[in-house]
Amino acid sequence: MTHYYLAIDAGTGSGRAVVFDDTGAQVSVGQQEWSHRAENGVPGSMAFDCVQNWDILCGCIKAAVAQAGIRASEIAAVSSTSMREAIVLYDAESHEIWACANVDGRAGGEVAALKAREAGLERRFYEKSGQTFALGAWPRLEWVRRNRPELWERVARISMINDWIAFRLSGEITAEPSNAGTTGLMDLAARDWSDALIEAAGLPRGLFPPVVASGESIGRLTAKAAAETGLTEGTLVVAGGGDVQMGSVGLGVTEPGNAAIFGGSFWQQVVNLPAGRTDPEMMVRVNPHAVAPLAQAECISFFVGLTMRWFRDTFCEAQIAEAARRGVDPYQVLEEQAAQVPAGANGIIPVFSDAMNFAAWYHAAPSFLNMSIEPSHTTPASLFRALEENAAIVSAENLRRVIAFSDTDIGDLVTFAGGASKGALWAQILADVLQRDIAIPVVREATALGCAAVAAVGAGQFSDMQEAGKAFSRVETVVKPNRNNAALYADAAERWRKAYMPQRALVDTGVTTSMWKAPGL
Repeated sequence: MTHYYLAIDAGTGSGRAVVFDDTGAQVSVGQQEWSHRAENGVPGSMAFDCVQNWDILCGCIKAAVAQAGIRASEIAAVSSTSMREAIVLYDAESHEIWACANVDGRAGGEVAALKAREAGLERRFYEKSGQTFALGAWPRLEWVRRNRPELWERVARISMINDWIAFRLSGEITAEPSNAGTTGLMDLAARDWSDALIEAAGLPRGLFPPVVASGESIGRLTAKAAAETGLTEGTLVVAGGGDVQMGSVGLGVTEPGNAAIFGGSFWQQVVNLPAGRTDPEMMVRVNPHAVAPLAQAECISFFVGLTMRWFRDTFCEAQIAEAARRGVDPYQVLEEQAAQVPAGANGIIPVFSDAMNFAAWYHAAPSFLNMSIEPSHTTPASLFRALEENAAIVSAENLRRVIAFSDTDIGDLVTFAGGASKGALWAQILADVLQRDIAIPVVREATALGCAAVAAVGAGQFSDMQEAGKAFSRVETVVKPNRNNAALYADAAERWRKAYMPQRALVDTGVTTSMWKAPGL
């Protein structure tokens, strides 16, 4: 008898429910886009609507089960994953009373105030948690305390969005470390709430719910949740995790030293590390992996996929038209044309995302340097290739920073997943820049797959996350590096490093505007 697993994924831009069978094959998906509303008079705010978004997720669940053509009772377990950093606050009766999405930036003033409060305070929190204040929960909680005091008086519990989904299913408010670690209030090594950090933040200890590890049972689906979702009452509910950590499980990136690059709207470069290890320079974020006891160093390249979309829609009308005539994706046409441009993209230097510096995280103004009016030098194809090469160079710099502080050998293989991995040229460029083999998985969008693997662990199909990840993940192809391009890309990386610093200095002097600055800077 085939068992099925349901993964519920609350992403930044949409909610999804995906059904997998017990071999890891995707059976069906229900998906709907959503948006997060700004609150009136609150600059940078991005609220998460628990009522509306739960209705959306319920619709996705019903659609996925119907599309799968199975009975809800055939689903052996359900688990959840979500965007990280987003939080939900509950009252004493477990009603959601406030929530924000990961992109919420209302607490910039609170971040700055906490940085200024005490010399070394942020470093002390980072060394224990692997997180700085910029994306953490404490500044947002301080914002609520200062600006919504009547609401703050009612706050009794906090959770992440994936834990909120599990609560809606099971009635139990819990915390799973791979996402709750992004609050900055967990002990990275212990994978539990840090009493010392919570006390230093002046927060009530009772705010923080019991910790349940990824792959462990939270409870059973309630009658109320069954009526809302169409699932079967009593279905096992298993703790899931943060989207990148679930994606790592889905890719089989579950052993020490494994490395992966997730190529989406943002790019994440992750490396599995021993528990508790952080960067003395505070450049690199470190999270609990879903796979205990590992930690996971994470660097983020900003707006890579969004930059590509902007470039396509702004400068590539001819390529879009050709793609429409041929019935293919415009990115395929752009890659075909970019493949005709020599490696090095005619020396063009894109200035977009910087390498990660978690302690002082900001970017230069977007621009292209070293363009030319010579015929055929600066074209949509050469600019597109330059952007692909630059994404690979920034990824390599981020991985270099992780290797430098952690003394971790990532080996000769890096997994490349996400929408960007569909580009054959991009995968080859990444292999050439890293001078490592690039593994392209069969399932590129691995977050939901990892979530299903976690559900299978909870249901007893696998003994642990490593076994589940290896069983569900499959490699489609391995791209080998061109050794002849090693010196060329090393030179391109050095020129980019030398070019980026003065461009960022123009932001410092107010001449240009940063592409993005962390709250509090």
